Amino acid sequence: MNALWTEIAARANLPLTSGQLELLSRYLDLLLQTNERMNLTRITDRVSAEVQHVGDALTLLPYIPAGPLRLADVGSGGGVPGLPLAIARPDAEVLLLEATKKKATFLSQAAGELGLTNIRVSDLRAEDAGRDPNFRETFDVVCARAVGTLDWLAEWCLPLVKKGGRMLAMKGPRAAEELPLAEHAIRLLGGGSPDVHPADLPGSRNHVIIQIRKTGKTPAAYPRSSTATRGKPLR
Repeated sequence: MNALWTEIAARANLPLTSGQLELLSRYLDLLLQTNERMNLTRITDRVSAEVQHVGDALTLLPYIPAGPLRLADVGSGGGVPGLPLAIARPDAEVLLLEATKKKATFLSQAAGELGLTNIRVSDLRAEDAGRDPNFRETFDVVCARAVGTLDWLAEWCLPLVKKGGRMLAMKGPRAAEELPLAEHAIRLLGGGSPDVHPADLPGSRNHVIIQIRKTGKTPAAYPRSSTATRGKPLR
């Protein structure tokens, strides 16, 4: 799989060192080993995980600006895409945002075992992080995978993105249905027109990356608290 990871990273003109490839492999070891006693991923086959976890995460690299930056992974779960991105981009400060405390503990332990000093883990809910002055509108890039529909993702992610930054949503075949329903939320929260890019990952059909640039500030009323939303997205 090293060849696939190298090829995907090369799309961003980013050569991966042997050390980085080893760290990506060790991360998968930790993820799959821990998954035997904790539900972190439904993908338990090593070969599939190499493509659908690490390979998938690396498809974001072409859409992450060069140079030092702050990146947040909302609903990080077992660490995808944030942890592989932290390995591939050691110049980035990466926040893994995961509200489930057991998963957040795994993420902290994995970062420690891999010696990744550019990772910070928080177990705040996305709604609370979006109101925290330490996080609100401070990130150059905010990404999310397999967390929710795009209208919800906009409310959870865009308040974290600073003006001029971008949100990256990793979506599947339902992206075309979700985009029209999310238009109001995206505009309301300070986002520009979405750009849809094919992820080009082997074996993954209709996998796209939706890029939304932050063109204005998010109004102070957002994100809403989890109690205030009552399960209703912004539409």
